[in-house]
Amino acid sequence: MAVRIRSTFHTGGKPRSMTELAGVIAVLGWKLAIDSIKRMREADYDIDIGDAYFDFVCEFMVFLALAADRIAYRELTPEQRMEFTTALAQRMAAAVDDNREMLLYDVAPGKCHAYFLDLFNRRGPEYGDHGYTEQGPDFGFRRCFAACLKEVLPEKDRLWAVDQVMEIESPEAIKALEKTLAGLFHPEAKSRRPQHGVSGE
Repeated sequence: MAVRIRSTFHTGGKPRSMTELAGVIAVLGWKLAIDSIKRMREADYDIDIGDAYFDFVCEFMVFLALAADRIAYRELTPEQRMEFTTALAQRMAAAVDDNREMLLYDVAPGKCHAYFLDLFNRRGPEYGDHGYTEQGPDFGFRRCFAACLKEVLPEKDRLWAVDQVMEIESPEAIKALEKTLAGLFHPEAKSRRPQHGVSGE
């Protein structure tokens, strides 16, 4: 299932803040996580509503947040990157908390928000050992993601989950993330694209 999301704004030339851009990526992250769950369920992986669903969404969104931070590193100033990544973690945590009733039963407001930020901070050093280039995350980065997701699945699914995550889920998500951030960080590039229409010649 393709995920459609706005990657440019009609701003009249006014630049958008890092917080506003982070909000777009937070929405994208949520949609990509839910889309991935649907795809894996169709492939007969058991991801039930409750802890497994919640943990899957959180791990998926943390992966995207840390990947977005690597892209921001190559595209933004250090100050912009810090502002963007901080806002992104907070926006993603808010998205998880706002949808907590869909993910978990009887959980107090704020708990999911705190859990997500803690997970983001714990995963940072783990992903930090691996590379991310203009071609995307390296093998170790994707392997780390697969290992994290594998742990939220039933034992029967774990053996096959690594290939599914590394070969399908990760590339699909990164492709959408890179494309969206390119449009957000460099909206002028899109506006300069040649328009192919019918000429009068």
